[in-house]
Amino acid sequence: MKLYKYEIHAHTAETSKCSRISAVDLVRFYKSRGYAGLCITDHFLNGNTVVPEDLPWEERIELFYQGFEKAYLEGQRIGIDVFFAWESTHKGTDFLTYGLDKEWLLSHPDLLELTINEYFDLVHRDGGYIVHAHPFREAAYIDTIRLVPWKTDAVEVINASRPDFENKCADQYADNYNLIKVAGSDNHDGYMDRLAGIMTREPLKSIEEMVEAIRTGQFEIFVDYLSE
Repeated sequence: MKLYKYEIHAHTAETSKCSRISAVDLVRFYKSRGYAGLCITDHFLNGNTVVPEDLPWEERIELFYQGFEKAYLEGQRIGIDVFFAWESTHKGTDFLTYGLDKEWLLSHPDLLELTINEYFDLVHRDGGYIVHAHPFREAAYIDTIRLVPWKTDAVEVINASRPDFENKCADQYADNYNLIKVAGSDNHDGYMDRLAGIMTREPLKSIEEMVEAIRTGQFEIFVDYLSE
């Protein structure tokens, strides 16, 4: 049976300051690996973004959207689906937000003023879906590991960019709170020794279909070792 592979956590250099690969090259890479699609989850305006802080909200969102837009157009050209999402940050704790669009961002210029719980409630009210990315990531700038199980829809239990110990902690966390488990690469480079994502039996043609597949458990997680 054919399974359709999707990357759900990847960054473009056009928008994420920490990414080292252009949107076009990122999409071409996943096409070369036989993926059916990918989500662009660039760092939002409260994270490691290239977007200046001293611009009007509308201009900031337009600049933020450029990475996805270039990826989407290349995907249309070469035949791979590209979906829009983003990675929101709260004091070093990151959450992937799916199911909402640029117009939603434009209509909420107060997003950066919300508390973490207010943000989650607003996203959920409007039909969005939240995945806690690499919840046990350790770094010098992260002073506290923050878990929000009652507001989180799913947990990234495999992040291909993080060590196995952190991923095992994430997996146990998801088990303890009966949260849905997903996987992603957190790709900032294109080629990596391993990739991770989700597989479905049917192709997904929109971010809404992806969210529904995850919400209803109509997927499997996988790890793809490129170095083998």
